[in-house]
Amino acid sequence: MSFFVTRKENYMLINGEEKALAAPTTLNELLTQLGYRVALVAVERNGAIIKQADFGTTTITDADKLEIVSFVGGG
Repeated sequence: MSFFVTRKENYMLINGEEKALAAPTTLNELLTQLGYRVALVAVERNGAIIKQADFGTTTITDADKLEIVSFVGGG
């Protein structure tokens, strides 16, 4: 299924929801601001998986579309 989303200025898509982004930031900083445990997530940016080693140097802007998956233990 395909659909088009018209973005408002300074908003990006995270897991299909619009989120405000005040300024470009690193992926590591964004994940921390959103309350994720950085060591326990996988991130896809604009269709490409980002390695955790690159979270600190990957700059995120309001033009990006992110999918964030958290790993949860259980049994």
